[in-house]
Amino acid sequence: MNYQWYPGHMTKAMRMMQENIQWIDLIIELVDARVPLGSRNPDIDSLGKGKARIILLNKADLADPKANQAWIDFYQQKGYHVLEINARSGQGVNKINGLVQEACRDKIERNKKRGIVNRPMRAMVAGIPNVGKSTFINSFAGKACTKTGNKPGVTKGKQWIRLNKNLELLDTPGVLWPKFEDQTVGMMLAFIGSVNDDILISEELAYDFIRFVRDRYGSLIQARYGIEGMEEMEEPVAVLEEIARRKCLIKKGNEPDISRASQLLIEDFRSGKLGRMTLEWPGEESE
Repeated sequence: MNYQWYPGHMTKAMRMMQENIQWIDLIIELVDARVPLGSRNPDIDSLGKGKARIILLNKADLADPKANQAWIDFYQQKGYHVLEINARSGQGVNKINGLVQEACRDKIERNKKRGIVNRPMRAMVAGIPNVGKSTFINSFAGKACTKTGNKPGVTKGKQWIRLNKNLELLDTPGVLWPKFEDQTVGMMLAFIGSVNDDILISEELAYDFIRFVRDRYGSLIQARYGIEGMEEMEEPVAVLEEIARRKCLIKKGNEPDISRASQLLIEDFRSGKLGRMTLEWPGEESE
């Protein structure tokens, strides 16, 4: 299956971000902790040249804890300010104000020397679809100030949010880039729900998922569905057939319902019911 999704509104959104970057002191970039490199839009780096940068590893509770720390070390070595958070539960969010002050220290000092003491820092919140930007802003602000949803593309336009006297946030739509040069990246983004499910074939997505995770996390799939001998099942369809039987997903003719089993497997991964998984690790990624 070819993984590609770039609807027209994303071009407009990126143009809006480019027009507003001149007013921005800091970019707060949310990534999915399960795909900490692949879920970063490479255009954000060129957009944010000369700006203070924070990377938030969101949905860290769904990712492998050892990988979370490895990615924090990876990005800190590259000069980013990094924090793992769970925007839905609020875990880690209370540390962000301090991180913003640290990231913007040079700018704040320059403002003081120029006699500017009450100007809030302006931060652009950026990220690809479905990494949790709106949920993060709601949690950070302590109120429902943006729309949230469990599918990509809920935020369509820009929104300024005044958090306190020290910080203003510019919420932006989730934006991918025009072409996935590496189809593995597109595939991982489809796994985490950052590509519109309507353009995907659920069975093929599940086949690719099983192939991709079975060596490192096959035991989690076996434990979740009570499967035995998964290592002997060469073809992913055999795994899905077993999942369907174990979960009583049977269609007419007493045949296992591969389509429903595929949807269940991907939903269980996305929700964390399979267990904590990270799909790429430092040193394995292709930059």
